[in-house]
Amino acid sequence: MTQKYQAVKGMNDVLPAESYQWEYFEGVLRKLLADYGYQNIRTPIVEGTPLFVRSIGEVTDIVEKEMYTFIDSLNGDSLTLRPEGTAGTLRAVVEHNLLYNATPKLWYMGPMYRHERPQKGRYRQFHQVGVEALGLAGPDIDAEVIAMTADLWRRLGISQFVRLEINSLGNAEERAAHREALIQYLEQHADILDEDGKRRLYTNPLRVLDTKNPALQDMADNAPRLSDYLGEESRVHYAGWKATIAALGIEFVENPRLVRGLDYYNRSVFEWVTSELGAQGTVCAGGRYDGLVEQLGGKAAPGIGFGMGMERVLLLLQDKNLLPAQRSVDVYLVNQGEGAGLYSMKLAQQLRAAGYSVVQHLGEASFKSQMKKADGSGAEFALIVGENEIQAGQVVIKALRADIVQQTVAADAVLATLASLKA
Repeated sequence: MTQKYQAVKGMNDVLPAESYQWEYFEGVLRKLLADYGYQNIRTPIVEGTPLFVRSIGEVTDIVEKEMYTFIDSLNGDSLTLRPEGTAGTLRAVVEHNLLYNATPKLWYMGPMYRHERPQKGRYRQFHQVGVEALGLAGPDIDAEVIAMTADLWRRLGISQFVRLEINSLGNAEERAAHREALIQYLEQHADILDEDGKRRLYTNPLRVLDTKNPALQDMADNAPRLSDYLGEESRVHYAGWKATIAALGIEFVENPRLVRGLDYYNRSVFEWVTSELGAQGTVCAGGRYDGLVEQLGGKAAPGIGFGMGMERVLLLLQDKNLLPAQRSVDVYLVNQGEGAGLYSMKLAQQLRAAGYSVVQHLGEASFKSQMKKADGSGAEFALIVGENEIQAGQVVIKALRADIVQQTVAADAVLATLASLKA
């Protein structure tokens, strides 16, 4: 028996019964991003591994455990399937000098890859939409990014199911001072740290505070807070960001333990979270990365962005029954007999040119079978063509969703008749 193949675990097919939901979501996103002046950028799925090690950080979970990395057999280079979108986007910005006399606002959408245990809303191939706003240092752009995401929730109808958490990570010097104090504190509690905490104690101590282990919550709550180490400039930036968000009427919660999992973040960080999806509660997250462009070989420039897990937002929309029904075609063309196929195909092209969506039955089948398929298609009208109609230059119009008397009209009157019936 011939082997039957299956998709790789954690990498899922999106079938027609669901793909229309993606198309709806993508359409809302594209309109939103255009409304805020963001331009689309498309980068390769594969990048050189050093790009991600440099930008994300060697001791992050992504680099240590989750990247799909392989050796190019042609030249021996180490390549990686992109685990997130910021690094590749900024590589393109630097490579193509997009920051020259400009403050680009960019967006991307597509698959990302992380080798982790698949679970609901979290897959090995997952999809993100992300934005990157570059060259703007003030808290106003930070607030606009928040306003844009809040606007998206409003357009999708899920504002009441998500909440905004924010924090400031300060600058590199402030984080270094806090890091030293934090390590000293964690060393005093080393005996209660789990294996993850012990592994991160000296490499990424901030992530120890982001633990989900209930036994470590009191220890994490009493740890030195980064906010106590912020200098005047960072405090002013954070205060300006909060004041603008509040003035826009957007509610938020300050979370001093919000650190994000990537090394390149500084100052403003945020997450939109929901309690409607179980453990996978983060639907959108991001923040500032003012040093990343320079790290990747460009001239120093500030930046802020976010990544949004599309599967998670779709799960929330599905859970709340907020997705539209699948759009059906306007017309299904039923045809049988000599010459009916070509007659119907010409008619179908005329209808499509006039803006109608049309499915023409192809192949041999009885009228009864075709009418059953017409009804199952969800079409509003069936147009019926047989040998008698061809000889008379006519078409039968049958309404499938309304109580309207079936009509036989001249072929050149079909468009006008449909328009009157739909009015």
